[in-house]
Amino acid sequence: MDYLIQGIVQAFTLIFSGDPETFSAVWATLASSGLAMVVILALGLPLGFVLGHADFPGRGAARTLVDTMLSLPTVVVGLLVYALLTRRGPLGDWDLLFSIPGISMGLAILGLPVVMALTATAVEGLDRRLGLTLRTLGATPGQILATTLWEARFSLALAAVAAFGRVATEVGIAMMVGGNIKWQTRTITTAIALETNKGQFALGMALGVILLGIALLVNLAVAGLKRLARE
Repeated sequence: MDYLIQGIVQAFTLIFSGDPETFSAVWATLASSGLAMVVILALGLPLGFVLGHADFPGRGAARTLVDTMLSLPTVVVGLLVYALLTRRGPLGDWDLLFSIPGISMGLAILGLPVVMALTATAVEGLDRRLGLTLRTLGATPGQILATTLWEARFSLALAAVAAFGRVATEVGIAMMVGGNIKWQTRTITTAIALETNKGQFALGMALGVILLGIALLVNLAVAGLKRLARE
């Protein structure tokens, strides 16, 4: 029990002293996750809207595919992206393997189905008369999209949080595509796994505390936005 208490004390010492190795992993995590979230939301919100709002041939099959991808193993995504980005792969000329943008590509593939599925569910849960009313008033497709997403904004915020939690805590993609390179692509999760295996419990604990803190801040921000919207 003493080693656990000592590890926690050392963890907070590393955090408050601004340990560069610790915060290098934090930066890599925030950079890769943030870039991935931009892509996920830019694609996932409109695609989820179409999936939940439009009636098109194969809609049921598309919804089943998206729902299935929610449980997509991260190592499979990592293997796929690695194959695409390796020198012999079709995207090898992009030189993205073992880089933050390369990790973000894999994370975007992982988180996109989350936002699409939850957005489609949120749109389906809205009053069906909303779309009919908007069309009657002469709204353009873009206006219908924007208004519908605004009406489902609270559910969409939760979808964004769920996707962020999925990508920020990922290990397989970050390890395979990023290479776990110290000072460059070593993220919080890969650093925790590596340092704990090396017996560096304090550093692993410090990174775990920071990861929990990031998750807490994101959820507090969403809760604050909800209160502001309701006021």
